[in-house]
Amino acid sequence: MLSRSSFNLLNLDDYSCVIDRPRIPRIMTVPGILSDHCVDKNDVVSPVTVTPERRIIVSNQLPVKAHRDGETNKWVFEYDPDALVFQLKSGFGPDVECVYVGSLPADVDVSEQEEVSQTLLDKFRCVPTFLSLEIQNKFYHGFCKHYLWPLFHYMLPVTRTHGVRFDRVTWQAYVSANKVFADKVMEVINPDEDYVWIHDYHLMVMPTFLRKRFHRVRVGFFLHSPFPSSEIYRTLPVRDEILRALLNCDLIGFHTFDYARHFLSSCSRMLGLDYQSKRGYIGLEYYGRTVSIKILPVGIHMGQIESVKSSGRTAKKVEELKRIYGGKVVILGVDDMDMFKGISLKFLAMGQLLEDYPALRGSVVLVQIVNPARSRGHDIQEVEDETRKVAHEVNRRFGQDGYEPIVFVNGPVSTLDKIAYYAISECVVVNAVRDGMNLVPYKYTVSRQSSPELDTALGVSEREGRKSVIIVSEFIGCSPSLSGAIRVNPWNIDSVAEAMSLAITMPDNEKRLRHEKHYKYVSSHDVGYWAKSFDQDLERACKEHFHKRVWGVGFGLGFRVVALGLNFRKLSVEHIVSAYKKTNSRLILLDYDGTVMPQASVDKTPSKEVISILNVLSNDPKNVVFIVSGRGKDSLSKWFDSCKNLGLSAEHGWLTRWSSDSDWESCGGLAVDAEWKKVALPVMEHYTEATDGSFIEQKESALVWHHQEADPDFGTWQAKELLDHLESVLANEPVGVKRGQQIVEVNPQGVSKGVVVESLIASMQSQGKPLDFVLCIGDDRSDEDMFEKISSSVVNRGIAEVFACTVGQKPSMAKYYLDDTVDVIKMLHGLEAASTQVPKTTGIGVSFETSF
Repeated sequence: MLSRSSFNLLNLDDYSCVIDRPRIPRIMTVPGILSDHCVDKNDVVSPVTVTPERRIIVSNQLPVKAHRDGETNKWVFEYDPDALVFQLKSGFGPDVECVYVGSLPADVDVSEQEEVSQTLLDKFRCVPTFLSLEIQNKFYHGFCKHYLWPLFHYMLPVTRTHGVRFDRVTWQAYVSANKVFADKVMEVINPDEDYVWIHDYHLMVMPTFLRKRFHRVRVGFFLHSPFPSSEIYRTLPVRDEILRALLNCDLIGFHTFDYARHFLSSCSRMLGLDYQSKRGYIGLEYYGRTVSIKILPVGIHMGQIESVKSSGRTAKKVEELKRIYGGKVVILGVDDMDMFKGISLKFLAMGQLLEDYPALRGSVVLVQIVNPARSRGHDIQEVEDETRKVAHEVNRRFGQDGYEPIVFVNGPVSTLDKIAYYAISECVVVNAVRDGMNLVPYKYTVSRQSSPELDTALGVSEREGRKSVIIVSEFIGCSPSLSGAIRVNPWNIDSVAEAMSLAITMPDNEKRLRHEKHYKYVSSHDVGYWAKSFDQDLERACKEHFHKRVWGVGFGLGFRVVALGLNFRKLSVEHIVSAYKKTNSRLILLDYDGTVMPQASVDKTPSKEVISILNVLSNDPKNVVFIVSGRGKDSLSKWFDSCKNLGLSAEHGWLTRWSSDSDWESCGGLAVDAEWKKVALPVMEHYTEATDGSFIEQKESALVWHHQEADPDFGTWQAKELLDHLESVLANEPVGVKRGQQIVEVNPQGVSKGVVVESLIASMQSQGKPLDFVLCIGDDRSDEDMFEKISSSVVNRGIAEVFACTVGQKPSMAKYYLDDTVDVIKMLHGLEAASTQVPKTTGIGVSFETSF
């Protein structure tokens, strides 16, 4: 059991243990020797050379192999050429250095850890994370492999016999391990220059620790597993913590659009965040930062496979396998031993094939290479027992002397041997019920491509051309990119058996065409292409870092960074009150919902406090005060009937009145043309009927379709469809169709809050009241029109004091912000107090006295 003193789970501030640790030096002072800046003045130093740019690659495991030397008992290390995080370096230029952070695939005694760390750093540019055995077991084998992994593969722990339920202790171990990884990155990072690339679901909360320490750190994350649908993901008790941690990245990558779509849907449903697509890029606005989404499946290392193919040892292995399986059609499977690979389903399909096509008995063999399981537990044992039971049954029913339909090859199997098996196989079957990517079809395709050494071993000529057939499950990440593959539902045994039959009997010419199509894609979208593309997008996503002011808010795993423009700042009450007192002709413009009235309020009637403030401000002879709202005139008239001198602008500026005694005037004096409503209203009614939770608001000048109470995804989808539909049927009408916050609105052209502002300013100046003070406050998109007009008025009309202010810390055309409606009321109280002060002459000069 983890004690409370063993780690502080949510103490993201405590980095005292990190700050004083030496980082990897950035200056080369002597050729071949890295040093810190401090060099003795008597030393002979060669010219200073800045080291190349760096990428810090973080993964659960370092790309090295480790074993003890038999004679010296010392640790010996070498790079693991099969490790993806090692292969991705091929996508970077020669001037980019990679530093790897991760755990070692070996248990190193505490007394040896310092020496091992130095060796790995000096010789392999690797920084190991040494987790205690207790933390490692609960982090990796507990939370990662037995909870997150099944959940992300759509398996819910409904009962204790079918999965492991959420355990707070293993979750704490997961967070603790992520903090250890983050601490190691902080030891070596230069936050102003380096880029950090985090890999896979083991480290999903790590970005929060990095962002907490370095607000402008450049962080990318790539998920190599599926991301489940929001209906599955929302069952995770720590769902918000993980989502918010991922949103502390600058770029988040997924293999397929489906996985990205599920992530975006979860952000929408659980955090209320909507994404936008702009010029081919998908982005989420998160507290002033744009979190970019990358969709690109990983590739394989072409050079590694080509090198192994050209080896004489590979050719000998191919010849050996040809002798063993001579005269037989080989179908190949290569899978890890886990519950989602569908190996037993594949074996059942093989049995069904031999049942349906007796002529194939004795001539077709399924060779199944089984890689060792990556975790342990009773579930793995159950899968292995079932798999062997099914294989034994198929071999018992259809086996003959010297013939076994299913051949087990127990791993680990070397890359060389796998390529040899690929080379002799007419077909490969990847039958997983759910998998993140699975590169087996890619490796198979490249291994089947013609090469002199293997062509000789196989007894084929280059002129014949190579051929291959891939049977692939619909539920794995590589399926969309293999357009020439035979796609199957792995749960449909008959369908998979038919696919096997089709692969065996397919004409050679069609096999060649399918192979060429796949090889063209795989060879051009290798791991280097994937890494380079991700790196370029990460650089693009981070380019705005130093163009904004940032600061951290929130506690624990809810921490995030707020990013705002350099000139965007909070409106100070003291500052605006000071300007207010010095001016004599003022215009005050206030939005209603979300500005003086909280959006969450059910009763939208203004409080007595708001009415009192507005009365004081509007009764000041130096002020013209307006409520500028999207609401209809009847509601506004009723609510503000007691404010005699308050101006109202309804329906986004369509109707305006200067006081309760004046008449409502339409924008530009135009009459309401309701003919277009006869076209638009039936369309909106159709979508309202089809979308549960939506409704129509009818105004004098406009129609508004609301979908805030509908299902978030369906409502957004319907809103897009409705927008297109209305734009089509109203193309020749004098109206505009636009989307707002959970609305679709149709209103007359030329009507906006910006037009109201321009009209009010012009009207006051024409009456000989040139403005020297303007305050405009709003909270949504429609208010941005006001801010834009206010900004232009500063230049064109020379107004001395202008305060355009948005509610909430978010990107805006306003120069100022207030946090919420409470801040707005507080600021208005300050202006109210200033308006109730009257000059009082004293012997010393002029002072102010409050009148009541």
